Parts: sequence; C-alpha cells; structure tokens
Amino acid sequence: MDDTTARADATTAAPPNRTLGLLAVVASIMCFAVSFGIIKWPGIPGSVIAWWRLIGSALLWWLLVIGLRVQRGRPLPSRAVWRSALPAALLFGLYISMFFTAVTKTSVAHAEFINSLAPLLVIPTGFLLFRERPNWSALRFGLLSLVGLVIVLFTGPDQGVATIEGDLLMLLVLVLTVSYLMASKWARARGVDTVDFMAIVMTVALVTATPVALSIAGDEIWPLSWQAWVAVAILSVLTGGAAHGLLFFAHRTVPIATISVMQVSQPALSAFWAWVIVDEAITATQIPGMALVIVGMALVVWNSQGARAAARR
Repeated sequence: MDDTTARADATTAAPPNRTLGLLAVVASIMCFAVSFGIIKWPGIPGSVIAWWRLIGSALLWWLLVIGLRVQRGRPLPSRAVWRSALPAALLFGLYISMFFTAVTKTSVAHAEFINSLAPLLVIPTGFLLFRERPNWSALRFGLLSLVGLVIVLFTGPDQGVATIEGDLLMLLVLVLTVSYLMASKWARARGVDTVDFMAIVMTVALVTATPVALSIAGDEIWPLSWQAWVAVAILSVLTGGAAHGLLFFAHRTVPIATISVMQVSQPALSAFWAWVIVDEAITATQIPGMALVIVGMALVVWNSQGARAAARR
C-alpha cells in the first residue's frame, strides 16, 4: 500500500467536520476579497505579480513540508501524489496568470461579477464528474445573475478602468476557474492532503505561468518596485498560502457546488476593498445588478441544497 492509499484510508476513516469545512470556505473568501485591490496596487502587469507570488508561495509550502519532515518524520510527496496533483497544478498556472492579468485590465467589480457566474458551470460539471446531484430546476435562478451581470458591466463608471479586453480575459478565467476546481477536487478524492497538494501546485504551476508572464510582461518581470515586492509578499501568504489551502481543505466535506456558490458573497467584499486600497469607484446604478447576481446565486444554492436534504430524508 503506497502512502497515497494510506492517506486516502485515513481520510475515509476520520469523521468529516462540515462546520470546519464551511468556516474554511468563509475564511478563504475573505482572503480572496482583499487580494483584488492588492494585485492592482503596484500598477504593473498582473502576470508579473502572479509569477513572483507563485515562487513566494512555493517556498512557504516547501518550508512547511520540510519542517514537518524534520519534526515528525512525515514522508515527502510520493510519485503517486505528484501525478494526482499535476493536472490541477498546470491549470493553476494558467488560471492565476490570466486572472491577475485580467484584474489589471478591468475593474474589480467587473472581474468579480463575471467570476461569480462559476456556479452555473460548476454545478452541472460536478454532477457529471463526481455525481454531486444538484437540483437542476434550481439553475433557472441563474438567469437573475445573468441579468445582474449585464447591469454591472454596462453601467460602470466611465473612468477607463474596465475594458472589453479585460472582460473577455475574465471569461477565459471563468473556464479556468471551473477546470482548476474540478482537478483539485479530483486530487482530493484520491487522498492527496492539503500540504502536499499546495506545495506541488505552487511549484509546477510555474511551468505554465512562466511563458504567459514572459509573453505579456517581458523585461518587466525584473526588477520590481518596493510596492510590487510588498504585494508579492502579502499575496504569497494571503492567497497562495491561506486562501487556496483553506479551499482545498474544504473539498473534503463541502460539495464543490456549495463552495462555488458561497463565493457569490465575494464580489461585494472585493469591490469594497478595491475602493479602500486603490480608490476604485462603483456607481449607484451598478448596485441593483450586484444584488441580482447575489440573489440569483443564493437562490441556486438554496434550492440545490434543499433538494439534497430532501433526498437524504
């Protein structure tokens, strides 16, 4: 029996704590919300921030892996663990590069509210791949979110912050987000634990993130301003360490559709922090659209979870 199987057996044997999983999702949402403003703060290409943040996060996770090895004799990730985490790692490199780039080319409100449509893709994909059964009729409430998205996109402040290029990149990010969530859920189902997964993902992601950073930023990768170094350091801990680690931990007990829909609370928080950190404005006319996005996604999860509870009864 290899250590992947042993860890999977241990995961199966341990009683799942759904409350801890839900709290982990909430904490990750808080971390992600603050990160949007930090990405834009230095005023450099987002792919550069993403590339250096991957390096910083990889160093932190491998220090933890080695520390656990020295203190507790914990085994290093096996080949089976590396193979299980590889698809998610390669997808993550593309995801974070495109995501950080899109955030610097559009407003935080646009970026967040486009990304909030992820549950409309996650719920049916989760059913097909992992047999997580949502209430299909609940998806009709996603139409409210689509209407809200149109309002947010077309009534934003005329400050040159949001661009069509940035919005189109966010649509690509939306697909990459769903792909990464599915790949990480698959790795979790195969018994890969949080520490091993994050160390491998942050390292291997450089394979796909490096070409993107070089093609977009070129010589802007080095040197960095002091603001950029501060942003990289904060993001390495805040998102590369805490947020993604908490999210992967939550996969054990919280359905992927529930995680995705819980994240609909993130746009309002991100817009607030973007206003605090980079003074990015939102208009009064965008607020009804934001409300429709949140209400529509909340109704999706409410009806989906209600159907699941009824099926269990």
